[in-house]
Amino acid sequence: MSRKNQTLGEFIIENQASFKYTSGELSRLINSIRLAAKVVNHEVNKAGLVDIIGTAGETNIQGEDQQKLDVYANTKFIQTLKNRNIVCGIASEEEDSFITINSQDENHQNKYVVLIDPLDGSSNIDVNVSVGTIFSIYRRITPVGTPVQLEDFLQPGNQQVAAGYVVYGTSTMLVYTTGDGVNGFTLNPAIGTFYLSHPNMRFPENGKIYSVNEGNYIHFPQGIKNYIKYCQMEEDDRPYTSRYIGSLVSDFHRNMIKGGIYLYPKSSRDSVGKLRLLYECNPMAFLAEQAHGKASDGFKRIMDIQPTELHQRVPFICGSKNMVEKAEEFMRNAQ
Repeated sequence: MSRKNQTLGEFIIENQASFKYTSGELSRLINSIRLAAKVVNHEVNKAGLVDIIGTAGETNIQGEDQQKLDVYANTKFIQTLKNRNIVCGIASEEEDSFITINSQDENHQNKYVVLIDPLDGSSNIDVNVSVGTIFSIYRRITPVGTPVQLEDFLQPGNQQVAAGYVVYGTSTMLVYTTGDGVNGFTLNPAIGTFYLSHPNMRFPENGKIYSVNEGNYIHFPQGIKNYIKYCQMEEDDRPYTSRYIGSLVSDFHRNMIKGGIYLYPKSSRDSVGKLRLLYECNPMAFLAEQAHGKASDGFKRIMDIQPTELHQRVPFICGSKNMVEKAEEFMRNAQ
């Protein structure tokens, strides 16, 4: 039985039987992510003291400027997962294509692929605002022992076996699910151990926070404009409070604890949406649903979308169930 102040390692061992697959491989994989997160956390906390902030002088596959910490976090997570010989493939938001692990070894039996956003919200590093890591884990669908293929990564979110995030904030937390609820663990930096601090995390059904970049309001579809106006009306328990950090992990984390909705719709500037389906939306949608929340593209469930490309973008609405359903209602009515 989980208990507060239980270590992450103890929690993983005690709850291994609740995993869909109990070979121990998934447990070792979560432990690898924990290790890499601690290394990245150490570097994030030195951001103002060493030459690790600012751009790296390159762009990623999405055409975005890479921050130095983007490159560092990407390298550390990939190295850790490779060195532990646990996964058969890795896809990162910072890489053009997926990475095959042990492709020359015909006997390797690794069954999992990891998709990762190594440092979400990294542009906030320069101003000392919270950033995070997002990860998603699937079982491969191609034969074990063969090189991993693109189809192993292009699975709908409803096939995820685990997902989570790490938020590097005033305290560092690792929050994850294996399909049996959501639990949060806080790092004690003095001894480098994560302890269960937020068991059985849940979204309140209703909230009073809406998180959206209102600077893009003029470019939003009419349904989203109408919903924002609804949030601002003085009626019943409204107006809601506007809170937008610009780091998906941080905005999601706050809204899950306090109750709220996060919106990043498509717009006249981003006609298909801005957030990545595989690295951001699917893992956050899995967490939201496991925490009794909801995630949608405005019309349908995020985790039912069949991916067609590795860096696919989609509109994203996520948070307290009743708030997301109200936003969907406005989207339908505006058609």
